[in-house]
Amino acid sequence: MIRIKKIDHVAVCVKDVDETIAKYKQVLGLEPTVRDVVAHMKTEAVLMPIGDSNIELISPTEGNEGLERFLEKRGPGLHHVAIEVEGIDEALSTLKSLGVALLDEKPRKGARGHKVAFLHPKATGGLLIELVEPDETHG
Repeated sequence: MIRIKKIDHVAVCVKDVDETIAKYKQVLGLEPTVRDVVAHMKTEAVLMPIGDSNIELISPTEGNEGLERFLEKRGPGLHHVAIEVEGIDEALSTLKSLGVALLDEKPRKGARGHKVAFLHPKATGGLLIELVEPDETHG
């Protein structure tokens, strides 16, 4: 059983994080609360809260070929939707037993120290979905 709690964030892939932060401040009045470089994922992530959720700006750091290809092919835009779950290991086990295509069979450490895992877009009709289980020590 998958215990979904909420949408944690909607991720937007961008080339220039600082330029995009300025746009979101000007247009929507949003302020970043977290800025994190996830070295092993070669990604910079900036969170801007909206109620109980966030917009997450993600940008490739050197060597992140996946996000670099995304930007070359599609330009800046929606990258994925992250869903907070309770018990990510159990959720992944359940999905795998149902034959759901997974990019990650085991969670890994993401921004804010949270456990994360991605479902393959073909499992959801084309949308990349990230499962997130918060690390309560990082908020």
